Amino acid sequence: MANEASKFRLIANNKKARHDYFLEETFEAGIELHGTEVKSLRQGHCSIKEAFIHIENGQVIIYGMHVSPYEKGNIFNKDPMRPKRLLMHKKEIMRLLGKIKEKGYTLVPVQVYFKGSLVKVEIALARGKKLYDKRQDIAKKDARREAERDFKVRNLG
Repeated sequence: MANEASKFRLIANNKKARHDYFLEETFEAGIELHGTEVKSLRQGHCSIKEAFIHIENGQVIIYGMHVSPYEKGNIFNKDPMRPKRLLMHKKEIMRLLGKIKEKGYTLVPVQVYFKGSLVKVEIALARGKKLYDKRQDIAKKDARREAERDFKVRNLG
């Protein structure tokens, strides 16, 4: 078990996705990268805050994922914002395509991580939250925080 945990290393997390969407189902996808991009990811230089995913011609493509140029990469560095292809099975892609055609569903990147030596992207089939949903989540979080604070005070006194 400890060996499995050491193979997983988080690079980037999209907290905004959990705030703005109801995440219905998650999928793991590989990502097509060039050498200097992988080296940059190993140093943790990646952002998926503004990233989004589209399916075009049977291929899943992530846009807006920023991978900073590798310092020692010189001419081999690619455009940091270039669209990158995600690698998934055709059955999964067709299933996602069917779900996306339903009203209100979209694909959002949740996190980028290393699984062993491979870079993986966790993507989620998501439904957008309305403003009142976000308010409910914030109220629940505040209530939980308040309860934890009261519990802590009682145990210390």
